[in-house]
Amino acid sequence: MSSTTEQLIATSLLRFATAGSVDDGKSTLVGRLLHDSKSVLADQLEAVEHASRKRGQQAPDLALLTDGLRAEREQGITIDVAYRYFATPRRRFILADTPGHVQYTRNMVTGASTAELAVVLVDARNGVVEQTRRHAAVAALLRVPHVVLAVNKMDLVDYAEPVFAAIAEEFTGYAASLGVTDVVAVPISALAGDNVVEPSAHMDWYGGPTLLEHLETVPVGSDPSAEPARFPVQYVIRPQSAEHPDYRGYAGQLASGVLRTGDRVTVLPSGHTTTVAGIDALGVETDIAWAPQSITVRLAEDIDISRGDLIAAGPAPTPTKDLEATVCHLNERPLTVGAKVLLKHTTRTVRALVKEISYRIDIDTLEQRGDARELNVNEIGHVVLRTAEPLALDDYADNRRTGSFLLIDPADGTTLTAGMVGEAFAGDTPATGAGTADEEDWV
Repeated sequence: MSSTTEQLIATSLLRFATAGSVDDGKSTLVGRLLHDSKSVLADQLEAVEHASRKRGQQAPDLALLTDGLRAEREQGITIDVAYRYFATPRRRFILADTPGHVQYTRNMVTGASTAELAVVLVDARNGVVEQTRRHAAVAALLRVPHVVLAVNKMDLVDYAEPVFAAIAEEFTGYAASLGVTDVVAVPISALAGDNVVEPSAHMDWYGGPTLLEHLETVPVGSDPSAEPARFPVQYVIRPQSAEHPDYRGYAGQLASGVLRTGDRVTVLPSGHTTTVAGIDALGVETDIAWAPQSITVRLAEDIDISRGDLIAAGPAPTPTKDLEATVCHLNERPLTVGAKVLLKHTTRTVRALVKEISYRIDIDTLEQRGDARELNVNEIGHVVLRTAEPLALDDYADNRRTGSFLLIDPADGTTLTAGMVGEAFAGDTPATGAGTADEEDWV
C-alpha cells in the first residue's frame, strides 16, 4: 500500500452500524471492539468492572460499555441506538449500535440511514434466522454499500469451519437476492476476542482479515466527480455592510458531486440557469468544492433564491409534485391514506398528502401486500404522495441525500415516517394500489 493511500485511509471516516438478533452478542462485540482497540478510557473500564462484580461476574462484561440505558442493563438487551466514536491510527469511526428486537426495527433504520457499512451479527449455533434476514433487508433497503456478516460464538461450536461456511453461504445468497453484492463474512468470538481485533489462534483455516482490519481498509465514500453536484440552499447571506454592500451568497452543505467556479448550474424548482461566480469555504475563496463540504456559493446573476431551493450542476432532476417512495413508518400513530403531513426534503419543507399506500412489504418474506390502508410502527411500504410545491428529487438508489425525506406531523412537529424515493429493492414491480385520497385544499 502506497504512503498516499495510507494517509488517505488514516484521515478517512467510516460510519457503520451493527445489527443482530437478541442474545447474539452484539453489545459484547462492540464492547470488545472498543476495548481491544484501546478506545476505552480507564474510568469507563473501571465502572464496567465494578458493575460486573456487583452482578457476580468475574470478568468485565464488555456489553455494559454500550448498553447505557438503565432498562438495557437490567434486561440485558439494546433498546436505543447507541453512538460511539473511536479511532485507530488508520481510520476514524462513528459506530451506531442498533437494537435487535423486532419492535425496534425503526431504530435500525435510523442508525443505518447514514452508514456506509453494516455489521450483521449471527449466532453460530442458530445460523441465519428471521431477524437476520430482516436486518439484511433493511440494509438493502437503505442502500448500505458494504455488509459484514460476523458469525459470532464460534467458540461454542468448537471453531468448526463447516458451520461457518454453511452460514456464510446461506446469508450471501439471501443478500444477493436483495441486490447486496459486497458481503464479507468473518468468524469471530466476541467474548474471547477471536478475530475481532486480533487474529484467532483457534481458526487457522480462516485466512481473511479480522473485523477491525476490514473496517480499517474497506473503501469509504465515493468519487464526488462521478456524481452530479447537488447543493441545497440553507441560508441566504446578505451582509449589506459598507465592506460588502452587494454581497449575496448562498450557504449550505454540498450534498453530492463537485462544484467549480464557472460551472453552469440550474436553480430548482424555478429552472433558472446561471454560472457559479465564486465559492467561499471557511471564509476563504476557492475555485472548487466537493461533497460534503459546507460552503457559500455566489452566482453570476441575481436570481430569486431562498432556503430550500436546490442548485444543481450536471443532469438536473425534474421538479415534481407527485412522487412514489418506499417508506418506513417510525411513529406509534399509523400513517393512513388521506393523511395531511409536512414533507422535509433536504432544507425544504412543504405540505403533502398521502394519496395512496400501494403496498406493504412483509420484511420477512419480501412479499408485497397490496391491501394496505395504513402503515403501523416499524412497517415498510410503498406510498404515493402529492406535495403543495414542486420538489427536485433524485432516486434514492442514485443519491441517498437528495433521494430521502421525512414526513412530519404538522400539528406537533413529530417525525412520522422516513422515506426513500423509488422502489425498495432492485427489480421491484409495484403492486396494484389500494385506492387514492382526495386532495382537498391541503395541496
